[in-house]
Amino acid sequence: RKALGDIAMDSPLIFDIPVAYNSRVKYWIEFYQTNGRSWYLKWMERSSRYLPLLQKTLKQNGLPQDLAYIAMIESGFSSQASSSAQAVGPWQFIRETGNRYGLRTNWWLDERRDFHKSTIAAAKYLKKMHSMFNNWYLVAAGYNAGENRIKRAIKRHRTKNFWKIAQLDLQTETRDYVPKLIAALLIAKAPQLYGFNNINYAAPLTSEIFRVPGGTH
Repeated sequence: RKALGDIAMDSPLIFDIPVAYNSRVKYWIEFYQTNGRSWYLKWMERSSRYLPLLQKTLKQNGLPQDLAYIAMIESGFSSQASSSAQAVGPWQFIRETGNRYGLRTNWWLDERRDFHKSTIAAAKYLKKMHSMFNNWYLVAAGYNAGENRIKRAIKRHRTKNFWKIAQLDLQTETRDYVPKLIAALLIAKAPQLYGFNNINYAAPLTSEIFRVPGGTH
């Protein structure tokens, strides 16, 4: 196993969010290479089916396309994912937050499972938090813990340095959320460098939008 800095590369990797490398990022890279390998491999196989839509939607909303990897660590790009906190869909919205950003949830329909609509909602949420924090690591932490939790931590410690706040204040899940995101992003950009060879990428889906009459089963 090699770290990114240990590998001679023919062409530079391109990122549109900051990428740090430290002991926690290294830990999560090694986790994805070992105990979490089967999960990560499934995520990568799905990524070719859903990433283009997610990245296009984020770009249209003026956001970094690498934020699409939040959906990877949240759900593994699965519309059927759900959590013990009743978060649902690829972006793992709870009902209240989904409704706040325009996703309908009722007996008939749960738009949190819709890749396009939930990505639009996620883009609105991420953009709002960036206007608060002006820091993509804090935005990601806010996505996990809630923006108010991060606002209180910034005020308490008088810093917007994610790594300092994480060390002083955040719970383990949120503290590791950014390193986990960076690790997932690093491997996804150059999987062969981290030992992921011959990935069976899913074929992209083609689709069209149409309306169905009310009452259709």
